[in-house]
Amino acid sequence: MKAIVLLLGLIAQVAQANSIPNEVNGVVSHLVGVMDTTAQAASNPKAPSVRMTTCKIDLRGGDDSVYLYQEQALITKLSQPYRQRILEIQPHGDAVRSKSYKLINGNNWINLCNKLDSERVLQRTDLGESVCSVFLRPIKDGYRGETPPQGCPTNARGAVKITNTVILHSEGMDTYDRGYDSDGRQVWGAQGESYQYRWVK
Repeated sequence: MKAIVLLLGLIAQVAQANSIPNEVNGVVSHLVGVMDTTAQAASNPKAPSVRMTTCKIDLRGGDDSVYLYQEQALITKLSQPYRQRILEIQPHGDAVRSKSYKLINGNNWINLCNKLDSERVLQRTDLGESVCSVFLRPIKDGYRGETPPQGCPTNARGAVKITNTVILHSEGMDTYDRGYDSDGRQVWGAQGESYQYRWVK
């Protein structure tokens, strides 16, 4: 009986280990492409109209993780993204970790996703510091992820810390980006409503 229990435990561990790479691919498939918030902005005048573009890249000097380039820009200023980053998607225990890096000389990579796959090549030295991680786990029809409980350090728009909850689903992505000052007060970001990115058809 003990041997059977041990065998079942081993089978469960192997199944979990095999499922994580599949979950990495699942997260990647939910991120790669073009989404925007135009539908939300149309119904809520206070919501910005933003486009998020994400594509796979070849990171020379990287490891076996999947690397993505992601940029966000106002619909009216697509050639001037206000956020650019590299996402390293990798297994992390029972979750998938999306680790975000700043880019050195970000202007060199604007609209990178418009280029051919063979031209989306970066070197490890093009990456700046790692700024934050989101840990995603599967939910019905998608994934849900959060930053660590203590948040991530930043110096953006008066905030010293950011937190985020991300929900990936068939229609796109909902995010709850929030920035906090040194007194713990929220100074920007989502209030009661998430930022609602939807796939651009």
